[in-house]
Amino acid sequence: MRRNFDEQLNHLNESLIEMGGMVERAIADANRALVEQNVALAKEVIRTDDEVDHKEKEIESMCLKIILQQQPVAGDLRQISSVLKMTTDLERIGDHATDISEITLLLANRQYRKHLEHIPQMAEITAQMVAKSIDAFVKKDLDLANEVIAMDDIVDAIFMETRQELIRHIKEHAESSDQAIDLMMAAKYFERIGDHATNVAEWVVFSLTGMHKDSRIM
Repeated sequence: MRRNFDEQLNHLNESLIEMGGMVERAIADANRALVEQNVALAKEVIRTDDEVDHKEKEIESMCLKIILQQQPVAGDLRQISSVLKMTTDLERIGDHATDISEITLLLANRQYRKHLEHIPQMAEITAQMVAKSIDAFVKKDLDLANEVIAMDDIVDAIFMETRQELIRHIKEHAESSDQAIDLMMAAKYFERIGDHATNVAEWVVFSLTGMHKDSRIM
């Protein structure tokens, strides 16, 4: 019985790793499409969001099946419950990558009036956060999960710097204010991706300790 349960958990971990990889690629592709004004790539990010949604439903179904069949308790139940929560945040990351790509389509026919310096930094860091949070879950690495949580402060700081720069640009170049506002929205979506990656890491902490944001749940 336990052997079958462990096999189901391993399959669940593999599916979570796959979903994490999907949203990592979505972040990277959304960033590249935005920077290069690559319409085809932006449309591909939007198209593949359906695959992320499908993977979320697949993992949810696996979790519920395990709960019904195995009736897990204690640490095993925390692990499965955490996966259910994590997939919700991963799905939202995919949604935000789509949001960024939709902005790319809006900006595709207009040359950028400002060099995109900080947005790619946010994209790189948030993709790392996703990868590390999934790795922390699979390896049961509490320190790595806490490292991801700390990285969110870096993303927030870059967003605030980006926001201030774009506000100055709007004041000085009113003719391109619409473009600056769209870019600010793209930056905000990357900041939200960082928040969701942090949520994933916090659910990793919960899976290992039963604590979630300093409150004991299980």
